[in-house]
Amino acid sequence: MSKKPNEQYKAELSPIEYAVTREAATERPFTGKYWDFWNKGTYQCICCGTPLFESDAKFDAGCGWPSFFIPKDQAPIAEIKDMTHGMIRTEVQCKNCDAHLGHVFEDGPQPTGLRYCINSASLKFESNDQ
Repeated sequence: MSKKPNEQYKAELSPIEYAVTREAATERPFTGKYWDFWNKGTYQCICCGTPLFESDAKFDAGCGWPSFFIPKDQAPIAEIKDMTHGMIRTEVQCKNCDAHLGHVFEDGPQPTGLRYCINSASLKFESNDQ
């Protein structure tokens, strides 16, 4: 577990990164830095650096947020029932630090049929071109 005190997250993260990851906010669609970003590499949790998704699993869902059909092998992602906003959804969090990442839906492409709809503000990217 890599959870820090909230004061430390506030000091390390931008206001939108903090609101998304620590308060379960959602960035506006088509505004995040990774929604239309197609470089090859690994998407990590912005709060603890845990590898979560590979670029090979990213696809354009047309929703305005980065979308992935499967997490990185062995990625510590928790799925939690979310009944806010008058609907039932499945929230996804980083198990290492409890960061809110986004939601997972069952309308993605094969082979999984899943769409991990993730806020750019919850991610940082590490390129394979190093």
